[in-house]
Amino acid sequence: MRPRHRRLALILGAATVFGVAVGLVLYALNSNIVFFYTPTQVAQQEAPKGRNFRVGGLVQPGSLQRDGTRVSFVVTDNVRQIPVTYTGSLPDLFKEGKGVVAQGSLAADGTFTASEVLAKHDENYMPPEAAEALRRAGHPVGPGGAGSAGSAGSAGNSGSAGSAGQP
Repeated sequence: MRPRHRRLALILGAATVFGVAVGLVLYALNSNIVFFYTPTQVAQQEAPKGRNFRVGGLVQPGSLQRDGTRVSFVVTDNVRQIPVTYTGSLPDLFKEGKGVVAQGSLAADGTFTASEVLAKHDENYMPPEAAEALRRAGHPVGPGGAGSAGSAGSAGNSGSAGSAGQP
């Protein structure tokens, strides 16, 4: 084999290995990405079926019901509401009328079954996506309501792949 052909074979082999590695990384990232949706987007069926995602907004006052470790409440963006069920301990900062982000999936009956519930962090923090959704719905968000990250992020059609405000 000529040196020229040997170099070409080496370059093609390296490119193939690199392509396979990039493909595996993208596949792993795709299965771990969790998008954020508002209750309005969920009601408009923009959220994925049979896949985990996050829904956020405010806990509707008067909607919290406890039955042992099973909790149900309603998340609203002041336009639409989505019922949420969760089994486990709620964060200490979880309260009616306050910001919340729940991660889980949509059940066949339209109820969101949460596997994790995140409450707002402090007096001035709200996940950027939830703050933007509430602003669009005409709900006043306090000073610094978009969090310390600065911009309010995007709650567009496909959601946002950010951290969605983990405390």
